[in-house]
Amino acid sequence: MKDYKNILLINYGGIGDEILFLPTIKSVKEQYKNAKITLALEPRSKSIVNLTNLIDETICVDIKAKGFKKYLNILSFILKARKKHFDCIISSGKSPFVAIILYLIGAKERIGYNSKTGYLLTKKVELNDNQYAAKMYHDLAKPIVEVEYKDPKINIIGDFELKDNLEKNQYICIHPGVSKMSISKNILKCPKLPFWRELIEGLLNKNQTIVLLGTNDDKELIEEILKNEKIKNHPNFKNYFNKTKSIMEMAFLMKNSKYVICVDSAPLHVGVCVNAKIFAIFGPTNEKKLVPENENIKVITNNVNCRPCLWHKRMSNCDNSMCLNIDYNEILDKIN
Repeated sequence: MKDYKNILLINYGGIGDEILFLPTIKSVKEQYKNAKITLALEPRSKSIVNLTNLIDETICVDIKAKGFKKYLNILSFILKARKKHFDCIISSGKSPFVAIILYLIGAKERIGYNSKTGYLLTKKVELNDNQYAAKMYHDLAKPIVEVEYKDPKINIIGDFELKDNLEKNQYICIHPGVSKMSISKNILKCPKLPFWRELIEGLLNKNQTIVLLGTNDDKELIEEILKNEKIKNHPNFKNYFNKTKSIMEMAFLMKNSKYVICVDSAPLHVGVCVNAKIFAIFGPTNEKKLVPENENIKVITNNVNCRPCLWHKRMSNCDNSMCLNIDYNEILDKIN
């Protein structure tokens, strides 16, 4: 194999997508230990650098910009990338534009999924999206690495400690929300307010300690949860909304928890990376593509016949979203 020294990896999406891309970056870095690794990603996902030491440099590209600005951003990225003289580029994305962009950047080795413009790539990878997404991304590295796939992992880096009298394996982390971008696109992946209130109340009644996690994306839902005085004032309830200073601190809390309860969102992937015991709530999305086979992960669904539908049948939720009518007892009954 060639000895690449300056490698660009491209993966657009949310922080969850970047976590799923970590095995690809890791395998490339292990194969080419002396190579400089640059990751092109969206600005909203730049915190991935706080979860890994594999990335030497990032290039932020706002591909979600509206109108003509989006194409100006892509052109600016191409010009910037050309100046860096990458000798190898690996890019996710199934759009025919991917191969065109890689060709315009000018690297000698250009690797991506096969498409109508696949002839512009030097190595084409057939897209197999009927598998765990991290494995799907890792297929892109196979043409140039001999390192076997491993599920994404995060090593906790930082001087963190448990506060508020929390004890290791004696509390349950709950992250109830999804990103505002998902909500704005009518991509709804979490049960409504009553589910969370009843679940938290039920767990508190079972003498469980609850740590409620969330950021500004989850503000409205968390504020509604906190209107319940029984929850808010319970001695075993810890409100950590906007109190974790970094995604690494959230990972630390999850790693040391008894369980993590969350939906299909970035915190799910963080929990997977620290091998937490997880109750993962899935509605319209396909859990087989988004969580690995792992005895620590219990998937909770409402098994209506039409799920999963999101992405392969439709691009947003249907009008009724029956798949999100999940009984909180599905989780409550499994926790002692």
